[in-house]
Order: sequence, then C-alpha cells, then structure tokens
Amino acid sequence: MNSAANVVTDLRRLANTRKATDLQRFFKTGPGDYAEDDIFLGIVAPQTRAIAKRYPDLSLPEIKKLTESIYHEFRFCGLLILVAQFEKAKTRAAQKKLFDFYIRQLKAGYINNWDLIDVTAVRMGQYLLDEKSYLSTLRGLAKSKNLWERRISIVFTFAFQRVGDLNPTLEIADLLLDDDHDLIHKAVGWALREVGKKDGPMLRNYLRINLGQMNRTTLRYAIEKFSATERKRWLNT
Repeated sequence: MNSAANVVTDLRRLANTRKATDLQRFFKTGPGDYAEDDIFLGIVAPQTRAIAKRYPDLSLPEIKKLTESIYHEFRFCGLLILVAQFEKAKTRAAQKKLFDFYIRQLKAGYINNWDLIDVTAVRMGQYLLDEKSYLSTLRGLAKSKNLWERRISIVFTFAFQRVGDLNPTLEIADLLLDDDHDLIHKAVGWALREVGKKDGPMLRNYLRINLGQMNRTTLRYAIEKFSATERKRWLNT
C-alpha cells in the first residue's frame, strides 16, 4: 500500500545539499523574510512532479502527512497529488472534500510560499466556478492579514479567466491595489496582464481608472505584453 513514507523515501533520494542552499536563498527563507525558516532539500520542481505522478491514489490522511511536513518539497509533492485527485474527481462532493482540505491547509499555514500557491491555486480555483458565494470567499481571502491568503485570492481568479470571466480578477485586484507587499504587487500585475491578453480594452480601461492608486511593480507586470512605446507611455503618465 502506498504511503507518505514511500513518497518521502523517493524524494529524499533526490536531495541535493548545494541546490537546497540555492533554493533557500531564492525563496527568501532568512530571518525576517517572507518564508523565514522554510527548509528545502534541494529537489527541483520537475523531479517533485515526477514523484507525485507515482502516487495518484494516495489517501487524504497520507497526503496530510506530506502537506504538514517541515520540508518544502514534501508539502509541494502532497499538494500536487491533491490537485491531481481534485481534477479527476467525478462528483461535486468529492471535489468539495479535497477543496475544503486545501483551504484548511492554507489556513493552518502549510501552503506558505508563492510556488505552492501559483502551481496549485489556478487549478483548485475551478471549484469556485460553481459556487454562488465565490465572491464572498475571494473577498474574505483578499482582506486577510495573511500574505498567502491574499495571494491565493487573486490566483484563484485565473480559473474564472479560463472560462472567459474576467470580472472576478478585476474585483479582487481592486481590493489588493493598496497592499504593501511585493508578492501581492507582482501577483496582481500578473493577473491583470492575463486579463489584457484576453481583452486589451478592458485592461487599458482598468489602468486608466486605477493608475493613480497602482503600485509601479503592479503596473510594470500588467503592461509587460504591450509594445515598448505603449509601456513607456503608461510608465510616464
């Protein structure tokens, strides 16, 4: 029977001390950083994905052992397995069980870095497409004092973009424009850039209305796909 212990054994075989040092620096794990004290084993994402694919039927209690680990790559692997199960779930009830687990892990502080969110929330956000109260959920996360809950609020809206609904992204962006954290500035800019790929006039109208309130990092990310001439014009406005 597959267990979290099997996953851990497979992952530990790939540990790389030198790479771990690089990753801990890249993901800001030092004192006072956003991922302070997170521990890496030096396993790169493609390797973790390959391990996750070996355990598609891992039980939720076993996944929990991974997602609550002190090791970043174990949490990442557990979340990848969870997301894969969510996407294969055949009933709304099965999806709800997995989504609720995901949110509990977020609230408990185990989904606590931008890579964990950006890889998984785009896909888990699909659950909200059929929720009448989706805006309440997104707004609650966006207003949280927790950095990762705020980031996940905007990344969840990518699921709506995929089905052609761009409004949730703009509504949550409104709530995050005054945020003081760089990781939120970047996430909002990224989300707005994706809006622009689908509807350029909608993004330009949003920029005209909100330019005075928008952080420069957010603006740079949002206009990244514009021509050099247009980018310069927006940055000099």
